[in-house]
Formats: sequence, structure tokens, C-alpha cells
Amino acid sequence: MGGFLAGGAAPTRRAVIGGGLALGALAGLGRPARAAEPIRIGFPVPITGPFGAEAKDQVRSAELAVRQFNEAGGLGGRMAELLVRDDKLNPGEAATRTLELIEKDRAHFIVGALSSAVQLSVNEITRSRKVLYVSISQSDTINEAKDFGRTTFHEALNPHMTTAAVAKHAFRKGSRIAYLAADYAYGHEMLRGFKRAAAAIGAETAGEILHPFGAPDYSTFMPRLRTMRPDILCICNFGRDQANAIKQANDFGMKRASRLVVPVLLHNQRLAAGPDAFEGVVGAANYFWRLEETVPSARAFNDAFRAAHGGAVPTDYGAYAYTAVRALLMAVTKAGGTDTEAVVTALEGLTYDVAKGPEHYRACDHQAVQSVLVLESKKKSEMAGEADLFTILAIEPGSEAALRSCEELGHRA
Repeated sequence: MGGFLAGGAAPTRRAVIGGGLALGALAGLGRPARAAEPIRIGFPVPITGPFGAEAKDQVRSAELAVRQFNEAGGLGGRMAELLVRDDKLNPGEAATRTLELIEKDRAHFIVGALSSAVQLSVNEITRSRKVLYVSISQSDTINEAKDFGRTTFHEALNPHMTTAAVAKHAFRKGSRIAYLAADYAYGHEMLRGFKRAAAAIGAETAGEILHPFGAPDYSTFMPRLRTMRPDILCICNFGRDQANAIKQANDFGMKRASRLVVPVLLHNQRLAAGPDAFEGVVGAANYFWRLEETVPSARAFNDAFRAAHGGAVPTDYGAYAYTAVRALLMAVTKAGGTDTEAVVTALEGLTYDVAKGPEHYRACDHQAVQSVLVLESKKKSEMAGEADLFTILAIEPGSEAALRSCEELGHRA
């Protein structure tokens, strides 16, 4: 047996221990470093159901945000991971999936939802588990003090913002307004927002009808709406409900006597219904790809999305998901890790511009302060291509003055 020391002297105990440590260290060389725990983002959205097209756009855009973060090196080599789950547009299902994401999959953060009721269900779980949640569904309720928690953030526009922007450009003093609204939280919030804006402008309510969620047939409502003789018909619903209601309003000749407005003009529903049904319809949006003509970050987002998806452009609800995940990962980077309290603090102090110009979260309710686009659906003859759906009539700048006040929402001054 060869000696450990020169000259063949017997090794001392200290030398054996020291040599053993040195060999151990050498043995570690070349061994792959233990992979850092990924940054896990749970993502419950309604992949199946009437909002499936919007949900799939949310997934594609969120995946792009995660991919860009990882390609840039992640958080010092720590990669992000998106855990997509189907909430089936059901509050109970969403609660179950969210609980699994937190307790079984050990998600550090939750981003997602596409329905007012579902996001409140998700928020209830995340608040109780003290997990940071970024909602990407429109709602006024989630900002109210009774539903708000320190870990709750709201990236989407809310009904107060969209209805005020649309009313500013469509309503006039003395206008007669009729409302067709879906009979659930989203429809109620949009109806309340339009009525509030109408009262401020001096427009009159000609009447209102609530319809069941997911109604395929509006033929019984249109004659009643026509007898109200409105100057403007506000259709306050979402997804397939919006497309079906607008198509049937056309069938009953409502557009010949009334202007059609909606609180949110949806990219996918306009594509599904075609240009003739939507021609001249006015509504609000958080994003339209032609924003790239004036906003550099929109150009960068569009170019990355086109490269990833065969030249397709991102949609409104896709932009919500992209922006929410990008902002969250910027906050993780700023915080230097996934500690919830540190990331909440980082997100509260963040100003981010990743798709539509600068945004930030208001301190009292964590609502994203951002611009609101007012769009008008184009005539087929005016479209430069299949994706050239809308004219941007106006861009209302992001301002805390455009939100309901913190005191009105129940937050302490």
C-alpha cells in the first residue's frame, strides 16, 4: 500500500482526516450541482366551457412570459414553471384545483381565472393559505375591502374602468339607454358601471332586461328591447353570450335604430361572429395588437408572440396573462426569491411596462392602474387583413382618478 506522505512515513490521524476531506472535495468536482427548486406558478383557467378560446390565449401568453424569463437565465439559474389547470368555469372546481396547486404541487404563486365568481373562489383559497394571487378576470368585487387581502392583486381592468371609458365616448346628455345584461356577477357589475356613468353624463335609462348565463336564444328579449326605443343598447355579457346577443340584435334590426355598445369588445368573439354582425359596435379593451403602432412594448410582445405562434397576434385576454406573469416574475427577481411577503412588497413597488405602456398596482387595493382602449369594430371593407378587427377610437390613460376611491371600496385612507 503506497504511503499518503512523502518518504513512506506513516500518516498521522490529522493527515488522514485532512486527506479524506480533500478527496471528498475532489470527488465532488464534476458532479452536477443540485438543481434549484423551480418557481412554480399555478394557473387555473376555464380551458373547457364557453370561455375556452380566451382561456387558451391566456395559457399561450403566460407560457411565453415564462419561456422569456427562463431564456434570460431565470432567477440566477432558477427556472420558472407554469402549472396549468382547468377550472371548468366553476367556482367549486376552481377552489379544488387551487387547493391542489398549493398543497400538492407546492405552487408558490397563483395567477388566473376568467370569471368574476371563479376568481373570488380562487381568492378565498389563496387568502386563507397566504399565497400571492394575481387575478386576470374583470371584477369590481375583488378590489372591495371585504374580499381583498394583502396577497390579492388584480391585473385585469374592472367594470368601473371599462364602462366609464365606453360611456364617455358613446353616451350623451339625454340619450336613452336600454340594457341587456347577464344575470350573474359580471353582468350585474357591468350594468351598475354603465348606470353610474350614464347618471354622471345625464343619459336616461329606457329599461333593462336580465338574461340567464349561457343563454343561446335572445329572440324573446329583442322585441321588448325594441319597444323601449333606445338610442343606445348596452349588451352586458361575455364570450359566446356576447356574440349570440349581438348576432340576434342584428337579426331583429336593432342596429338600424340604436347604437350597440358593450363594456368589453372581445377579439375572439368578434372573430367568431364575423365582421357584419359586429360592424360599428363600440366597446372597451385592455389590449389590441395595433397598439404596437405607438407603444414599443406592445411591438415587442407582438413580435415574440408572432415568432412563437406562426405569425398569429396576441389577444386581449392573452395580454392580461402575459402582463401578470411578467410583472410577477419581475417582482420575484426584485425580491431575490419566492418568499411571499418579499414578493408582495416588491410587486407593490413595481412600475412595469411589458405590453401596453407603464402600469403599477394601487396601494390600497392592488388594482393595476393602466390605460383603457375604446374600440369600434370595423366594416369588412375597411379591414386590411383577418386580424385587423378594430379601430382604436381613444386611449384613456391610466390614472388612479379613473378608479373607484379606496374609501368607497371600504379601505382605510
